[in-house]
Order: sequence, then structure tokens, then C-alpha cells
Amino acid sequence: MNTADQYLKTIYVVQDSEDGPASTGSIADALGVSPASANEMIGKLEERGLAEHEKYKGVTLTDDGIVRARDALQTYCIIERFLANVLAVEDFQAEARELEAVIDDTVAERLDTIIDRQPECPDCFDPESDACACLEIAATPVEPEQQ
Repeated sequence: MNTADQYLKTIYVVQDSEDGPASTGSIADALGVSPASANEMIGKLEERGLAEHEKYKGVTLTDDGIVRARDALQTYCIIERFLANVLAVEDFQAEARELEAVIDDTVAERLDTIIDRQPECPDCFDPESDACACLEIAATPVEPEQQ
């Protein structure tokens, strides 16, 4: 997955959560980049026919952009589930964000055979928790209060 795919994935998720065009500020915040950097990449996505940007209204993905965004989101979920469910990595989300930019389709496909991806993927992704809903994370036990 490359940087463009990370933007597409983010736009897709923000667009879904905002129930309309994704604001440049929301995209920049979600990716931890400046609004200027987000605008630059949005322009590149628009040139490639993957997104449409209307000033002061936001960004929407084209049909091709949606397909690539869903593929990127599915890859992210695969990485997340592998790290959390198979390797039991505690900070799996931070690791998944780092790895998503460098894992290619072949590696993602091989990880997919290990995690037994659900047919609803990538619709299993929960933007509020920034995680795949199919994660098998045990709840952390809460210590009883001392009296």
C-alpha cells in the first residue's frame, strides 16, 4: 500500500463517518499531516481520477477511488487482525499504521490466509475505535478499588 492508498482509505472512512464529503481538515487530522500536505495529495488523487475536491465543501471519492480505498481498508484490517490476533501485539493499531505503507499485495494475501478474513471485510472496520470489529482482543481486567 502506498501513501495515496492511505489517503484514499482515510477519505473513505471520513466520508462515511461525516455522511458526505470529507473535509480537508478531518483528513489531515486523521493522518497526522498538515492541511497543506493533505491538499497537495488530494490534488494528486484528483488528477488521477480517484477523488473530486470542491473547495469549501470537501472531498468525495470517484468509483475507482472507492474500489482502491476499500482494498486499502481491507489490507489495513488484515494487518491489524494479524498483529492483534496472531502476534498479540499490544499497540497493534500504531504498528498497523506503520506497516500499511510498506506491505505489498502479496504479503497482505499471505497474511490473509493466516487470519481467516471474514466475508464482511472491509465493512467490519469501525471508524470510532479505528479498528476491525473482528479483532479477538481480550478485555483488560479492571482492578477492584481498594477500600
